[in-house]
Amino acid sequence: MKTIIEMPISRRRAAGILGAGALAAAGVPRLARAAAEKNMTTVVKIQGVPWFNFLNEGLVEGGQKFGINTSMVGPVNVDPAQQVRLVEDQIAKKVDVLGLVPLDVKVLAPVLARAQQAGIIVITQEGPNQDGRTWDVELLDSTVFGEMQMKALAGDMGEKGEYVIYVGTLTTPLHNKWADAAIAYQLKNYPNMKLATSRFPGADEIDTSEQVTSQVIEAYPNVRGILGFGSNGPIGAGNIIRQKHLQHKISIVGTIIPSQGKPLIEAGVIRQGFLWSPKDAGYAMVAVASLVLTGAKIETGIEIPGMGKATVDAPNKLISVDRILSFDKSNINQIIAQTGL
Repeated sequence: MKTIIEMPISRRRAAGILGAGALAAAGVPRLARAAAEKNMTTVVKIQGVPWFNFLNEGLVEGGQKFGINTSMVGPVNVDPAQQVRLVEDQIAKKVDVLGLVPLDVKVLAPVLARAQQAGIIVITQEGPNQDGRTWDVELLDSTVFGEMQMKALAGDMGEKGEYVIYVGTLTTPLHNKWADAAIAYQLKNYPNMKLATSRFPGADEIDTSEQVTSQVIEAYPNVRGILGFGSNGPIGAGNIIRQKHLQHKISIVGTIIPSQGKPLIEAGVIRQGFLWSPKDAGYAMVAVASLVLTGAKIETGIEIPGMGKATVDAPNKLISVDRILSFDKSNINQIIAQTGL
């Protein structure tokens, strides 16, 4: 059974780098030009979902801008072992740059060490704790992102009652970091709220989050809020809450794609959504790869082309820019129009 999908993305050259005509005029043979091009493959958490379709678009745009041949691969199910195999494939293919959105930092660490031993640049996204990376690129402050969503959930719950949290997997780095920040903020600021039970995995897949929500309703009848980290978690939860007409009893807040969540937001099922642009994330990964390939000095204040100035934590190999989006009924259409998401 075929379990892996591979999607070629871009083989276009960048503006600002010598085009084919200029190279030909300079007498550079076609074979030499091809050899000079750099290749970047990004391994994502799962193929075929809107989030990574948008990230794909950013990779395409970045490839065109910076003259890097880009492609994206990923498992068809959420499975860290499949990610490891895909990374091994890219090492064998001798790519110049490996992009990665990790599912499990511990499982992936050994294979990333082999990638770096092979001279491959490793650029992660949603992987601030991933060993074996050259740089991690983030479009937000993780603590702020988790706290913002807890504030929204608490406001809608009247700062009291039980809530649950969904993450993609129990090992997904950023989802759990956001969850940690949200819980810590609740404990400090909302003493009349209570986490009903340990966080649930499944927020990367609508079907799984629907199943989890059905189980939550049955097992935890006092739950009044659902906080979903993982773009399909609030969607799956919202489908079940809407189906059971519980939207006036249970609040849903979380990380979602605006166009995907619009019907549930307009119906009052999902109260508020948060996001950074996955398209921007893909573009930023290629932009940082280009900076590394060209030997740029990466430090706070460096301009990430198209993203603005970045904050750089060199000891922790972290590059971040502030691109958080927040939306509800009042501005959902505006956000969709502005971002195309």
